[in-house]
Formats: sequence, C-alpha cells, structure tokens
Amino acid sequence: MRNRRAAIIGCAGVPASYGGFETLAEQLAIAAEARGIASKLTIWCSAKGTATPRPDRFRGARLRHLRLPANGASSIPYDGASALAEMIGRDAADTVLALGVSGGGPLAALAPLSRTRLVVHVDGREAERAKWGGTARRVLAWSERRAVRAADVVVADNAALARDITERYGCRPQVIAYGADHARRARPGDISDLGLPPRYALAIARAEPENNLETLIRAFARLPDQPLVIVANWSATRHGRLLRAAWEGTRNLYLLEAEYDPARLRAIRDRAWLYLHGHSAGGTNPSLVEMMPFGVPILAWDCAYNRVSTAGSAPGFRDTEGLIALVRRLATRPDICASMGAALATVAARRYRWDAIADAYFDLLDL
Repeated sequence: MRNRRAAIIGCAGVPASYGGFETLAEQLAIAAEARGIASKLTIWCSAKGTATPRPDRFRGARLRHLRLPANGASSIPYDGASALAEMIGRDAADTVLALGVSGGGPLAALAPLSRTRLVVHVDGREAERAKWGGTARRVLAWSERRAVRAADVVVADNAALARDITERYGCRPQVIAYGADHARRARPGDISDLGLPPRYALAIARAEPENNLETLIRAFARLPDQPLVIVANWSATRHGRLLRAAWEGTRNLYLLEAEYDPARLRAIRDRAWLYLHGHSAGGTNPSLVEMMPFGVPILAWDCAYNRVSTAGSAPGFRDTEGLIALVRRLATRPDICASMGAALATVAARRYRWDAIADAYFDLLDL
C-alpha cells in the first residue's frame, strides 16, 4: 500500500490570517509536524493578492496555490479546482477534508468518479446568514445539500449544529470541536500604539449583520462609563463601513481594524474584564471559544450554538436592553464575574484542546 496522503481544501491558506478554517488548517499542520506526519498533508491556499515567492511548505505540510480568491462567489471555482486536483488522477489524495460547503456542486460531481474519501466540514447554517441576498442563499442551500450528500463523513464542530444536520439530511455528523488553547499560549505583544484603556469589554468578530455588532454598540453608547473595544474587519464590508462611520466618534467606543498577530491579540484579550459575543449563526464560533481560557465572563447572543459552546455558562441576550441589564449587573459583582470566568475556563480546558482535536482529525483522515 502506498503512503497515505490527505489534503485540506476550502480555506484561504496558512499561516492563518482570515478566520476559523485557516486557524484549523494551521493547527493541524503544527500538530502533524509534532507527530512526524506533516509530509502526508497538503493544504490548498489562495495566491490572490499574496506576495511572491510563495512558500511551498508550512511546518512540513505541502502548500499548493490557486490564483483565485477563496471567499465569496469565487469560492465555488476555488474549491472545485482544488477538489479536482486532489480527487481525480494518479496523484489523488486518499482523503480530502473540505472546509465549508461552497464547493458542494463540484464535490458532488467529482465524488462518483473518485476513489478519494471525502470528509466535509459544515461550519454552520451558511445560507441563513443575514449578509446574503435571496439568490446567494438559494445557491448556498443547494450547495450544502450537495456537499453533505456527496460526503463519506460529515463533520460538525458543535452538537447543536450536528442535531440540525441530522434533522435536515438524515445523516449523523462526527462532532469535532474547535481549539482554543493556542490563543492563551501566545506571548503578549506590544499594543501601546492602539491607545486603549487599561480595562474594557471586548468583542472580536467579522463586521457582518448576523454578528449583531450594532446591538453591542448601541448598548455601550448608553453605558458611557464602560469602554468597549471591538476588533473587526470594518473596512472590508459595507455593513462594517457604515457602522464605523456612524459610531467611531463615540467617546467610549474603540473600533479597531481586524488583527491577526497572535501576540497582539493575546495582549488585547488580556485587558478585557468582559467578553461580548454577538454571533447568531454558525456552530462553534472560534472567537468565542478562543476567549474562554482567559477566565473572564462572557455574554453571548442567545442561540443554541452559543449555549452548547459555553455549556450554558454564558448568559444570553437578544437585544440592547437585555445586554445593558446584564453588563450593569456584572459591573457591580466581581464575585459573579470570577465564578463565571472560572466555569468557562474549565469548559475550555476540557473541550477545546488542539492536541485532542488534531488526534480526532488525524484518525478521521487516516494519517
């Protein structure tokens, strides 16, 4: 039997500088290097807008590049081209891990022609995200259906999402969580250039409607003695640009552009006394679980995914008034803050360790 090989498709690439899928691929490469199996792993990356020369290895894993953006409408040909290269022909991978369902159409077309084992990671109800219009939602729902039905194994990172997939498609996903301990392992960097107060509430998110940043902003605009720092890709989305233009002059609001340096993120998180999570879609949102090891209280949008991710240890809110009431209560009760933070850190230590998560993926990928 030839040496078995696995490929990861569907992320923008490594080192991670976009979102959770990229961090997942990065952490799997790091774990593969530590286990001496990195040479068996290939990660597909977007070469669009990146500097040359492009590296052909990351932590021993092979990198392959496509001159296409990995996100938006171009994610369909991006995923399709990488799937074609890895599923058809003499050099086909033994297993492909597809991150997301954008390439559901190409995957469904290729699967019957290929001996490659297909693992599809469904990261949430993509078609229900508020940022998409009607046509995009229909395409995404169709693509998800095709991807799930073509898969040999479906992965969900959240038990609530897995139940939802079972109800809709009749399959039983394998639940593998997202890791969080890397966020605390990073050494704090210098953030003196940001001009932040020594203590604040914090949110880290993409500037999309379903992440409810406007709810957070409106609440803290009415809490002028409570600084709020939001790290988001404001300039990359129309929603973000409109929000920042409307609110960036507010005295207690610090609307920072997206940050990907682990050391600076660690320093930003270290100063937070409270974390706010407005995400209403998806499974286990990386920005949520990455904050849990820091031992501070978290207030999360009230939905099944967030309740499962935090094991019910983060009170929920659904509107500005509810959030204001929760913040005012916690601001005067350090004892409650300490117990909430300790409970969340315990959940993170039990559930969200990359070593255990990598082992689960490597078993699934037969590496």
